[in-house]
Amino acid sequence: MNKPIITTAIAFAAIAGQFSPAMAQSTDSNPFLAPYSTKFDIPPFDKIEYAHYLPAIKKGIEQKAADVQAIVNNPAEPTFENTVLALEKAGVLLERVMGVFANLDETNSSPEMVEISETAYPLVSQCSDEIMMNPQLFERVKKVYDKRNSSGLKPYEIRAVEELYTEFTRGGALLDNSGKAELKKINSELTDLYLQFNKNLLNATNAYSLLVTDKNRLSGIPASNVAVAAEEAAAQGKQGWLFTLQAPSRLPLQQYADDRELRKEIYNAYTSLASSGEFDNAPVINRILRARARKAQLLGFKDYASYMTANVMAKTAENAEGLLMKIWEPAVKRVHEEVAEMQALSDKEGNKFKIAPWDYYYFAEKVRRQKYALDEDEVRQYFALDSVRKGIFTMAEKLYGVTFTELPDAPKYYDEVKVYEVKDASTGEHIAVFMTDYFPRASKRQGAWMSEFQGAYEDADGSSRRPIVYNVGNFSKPAGDTPSLLTLDEVATMFHEFGHGLHGMLTKAKLRSQAGTNVDRDMVELPSQIHEHWALEPEMLRMYAHHYKTGEVIPDSLISRLQAAATHNQGFTTTELVGAALLDLQWGKLNPQSDIDVVEFESSVAKTLGMPKEVQFRYRSPYFRHIFGSDGYASGYYTYLWAEVLDTDGFELFKEKGIFDPATAASFKKNILEAGGSEDPMQLYVKFRGREPKVDALLRNRGLLPDTDSNLNAPGGK
Repeated sequence: MNKPIITTAIAFAAIAGQFSPAMAQSTDSNPFLAPYSTKFDIPPFDKIEYAHYLPAIKKGIEQKAADVQAIVNNPAEPTFENTVLALEKAGVLLERVMGVFANLDETNSSPEMVEISETAYPLVSQCSDEIMMNPQLFERVKKVYDKRNSSGLKPYEIRAVEELYTEFTRGGALLDNSGKAELKKINSELTDLYLQFNKNLLNATNAYSLLVTDKNRLSGIPASNVAVAAEEAAAQGKQGWLFTLQAPSRLPLQQYADDRELRKEIYNAYTSLASSGEFDNAPVINRILRARARKAQLLGFKDYASYMTANVMAKTAENAEGLLMKIWEPAVKRVHEEVAEMQALSDKEGNKFKIAPWDYYYFAEKVRRQKYALDEDEVRQYFALDSVRKGIFTMAEKLYGVTFTELPDAPKYYDEVKVYEVKDASTGEHIAVFMTDYFPRASKRQGAWMSEFQGAYEDADGSSRRPIVYNVGNFSKPAGDTPSLLTLDEVATMFHEFGHGLHGMLTKAKLRSQAGTNVDRDMVELPSQIHEHWALEPEMLRMYAHHYKTGEVIPDSLISRLQAAATHNQGFTTTELVGAALLDLQWGKLNPQSDIDVVEFESSVAKTLGMPKEVQFRYRSPYFRHIFGSDGYASGYYTYLWAEVLDTDGFELFKEKGIFDPATAASFKKNILEAGGSEDPMQLYVKFRGREPKVDALLRNRGLLPDTDSNLNAPGGK
């Protein structure tokens, strides 16, 4: 998942926040308040203390206030340069401090960071509202907007003006004073609710552990996972094997444990996460739903889903839903086939039970071994984390002509982080800084994502700033002398997040607002998802998949089995993903006046869809952070499927021309990775592909459609 940096516009006047005396700090030694003395302007993490954040944020608000006020007071006729571009350049200090704080709050949280966040985020949200609803500033923006087609602006500048005008109107600029006051109240409430949702989720995740004291119950689980569980138990002063709800700990139990009760216990713990007790997120969800519905109606939309889809490629929630249903029906059909296979195998083994949700991973793995002679524990021996990291770097060099050189002495925010300089292979020119942070810890939220400590831009005078990008994961940890050995899903995730990283690193868009991943929400997953395809391509595998003990290149026989099994279990994978996307849209269509039973609502959606009883939504609502932990993917989880239409259709061109074809790679680099949000996303895609995409490529890639069937429409088509 791409997780964008918070770069919200900030208001005219600093608003005093309450924080503990322990956080008070003189600005004299605050590293945010002076130019960094580090190479490439990497934040000096070793010098940043908790006490530095709030003073720097408040100082940043003051500085941005002055920048914005200068725009408002400018007596000259509003132009792109003195209004739109000036607003883009306002608030450098605030961007700097929030670039660090917002990211570390998710990767290296602590009680101190939580306390700071409870003041910092409301400040940012409140100030953002002030600037978006300032009538004098909006008047200047509107004048530039009204003359945009007759002012000699370049196409990317016209697009920037149009997007800024839309941002203002969606932010309440057209409301009367009463409406603006109401919207500010709603936005402040939502900021607090997102904080509470995320806090509950992190606390609930860390509160649970499953201690196994009988070694016999570990039958079937790979030795590497057992060793990690033993280390986890020892770290907490316990005897036995400790499992948590982090994916690298939880999933091996579901996939390999012969003990059915053990599989059921960890499954039920995960699917009831943050659903009861002290960290119950159901009340938070209900308050979020009501606040979002009020916001949408205040801004003239029938519901929140309509508000969130109006300014992206889909345009309407109905278009998004239409795409999903084209995928849903063949996926569910495949689930029934998969369950029948698993049930037959279970019956043959003498079991007397029907396949349940906690059996799916386990028997899917058994079927894979039987049908394809493929054991993922064997496969993992060729995917040590360092080998996969070498693989993503090799892919980038062959496709885009960039190299990665480790900077062992560079500042880092956690010991396990690795830092690299990215350079043009032919000229040696500095392109970006790239960081990786791959292992789970209690202070890091679940999942995987990309973000930036610093974005990119290029000024008219030729000066520029290059980005500082990083990838975060929660991958399988090393155990004893055994390095981190990645599952196939983890390998795909590393390639996915690196694709987001390339989008951020290779950008050549001139404006901050259009650089890198600053694109329409339903376009942002294209660069990430298309790069997943290289992970298991035979030509690519031979470059990086080496046995962690012997150094042997992955044998062709194993590659053939991987290729044969490529669409194994895609009914389940697709159904849980599409189901979650459809659930998200149904939440967005509500305008509730009273509390909704979250479990009952989910059940009703599943029943209406005909969700197979053996499959659950990929995320249950109380831990569906994409849609309730912020508004980033709210009524937008469908974008993973929308972008998959683009990435599968686009990768077919690479397959046709060659997966490292220079001309195809150069076109993708220029029109997608470098262009960012400087043009309409579909126009950029057509420039790369030569035509609009078709849904059938996605279904073929997932094994849900015969290769000869190509009668489906492009995204949003009728």
